[in-house]
Amino acid sequence: MHDHDTTAPDNGAYLPTEPNVETAILAGGCFWCVEAVFRELRGVLKVESGYCGGTRETADYQQVCTGRTDHAEAVRISYDPQQIRYEDLLTVFFSIAHDPTQKDRQGNDRGRQYRSVIFYGDERQQAAATTIIEQLTRDQVFKNPIVTEVVAASPFYPAEVYHNNYAACHPDQPYVVHVAAPKVTKLRRYFTHMLRRSPLS
Repeated sequence: MHDHDTTAPDNGAYLPTEPNVETAILAGGCFWCVEAVFRELRGVLKVESGYCGGTRETADYQQVCTGRTDHAEAVRISYDPQQIRYEDLLTVFFSIAHDPTQKDRQGNDRGRQYRSVIFYGDERQQAAATTIIEQLTRDQVFKNPIVTEVVAASPFYPAEVYHNNYAACHPDQPYVVHVAAPKVTKLRRYFTHMLRRSPLS
């Protein structure tokens, strides 16, 4: 029986390290628009459209669109906190991605599925969400009260495949032209310092 050589080099130490990945789940109206905005940011590794706040059995587009399943159309953002902070994501969420003063709607999209929600994953995210809402309220950034809900994350159910990267894949679709594209344009204008250099694949 040979003794294990504990002095042998650990080859794993020479492999490139994976980024520390964290997750944010945000809902602010149609997920096509919200997804399109967050895909532009550096440090964002993946953005998935889906449903959060309801049950697995009713987590499909046709049922969620009725507004009776208690899901919100949401996006799950995987990001590298060394490149972008959770607080940065919330800043973009409140200033670009949607209007946090609209209750159970965004523009002409009406129903509880379009509500504004931050689904926090831990106490740190909860505190960050509460703090930014308090700051925006204190500074009277919005004319009307912020109605964004801050609730513990429930299971996230990925949406049907055709929803992913919908805005980029359907640039001529009227909703994308009139609602999603202007948000991306605004982001590129005001958050140049946070934009990624190459498209998110």
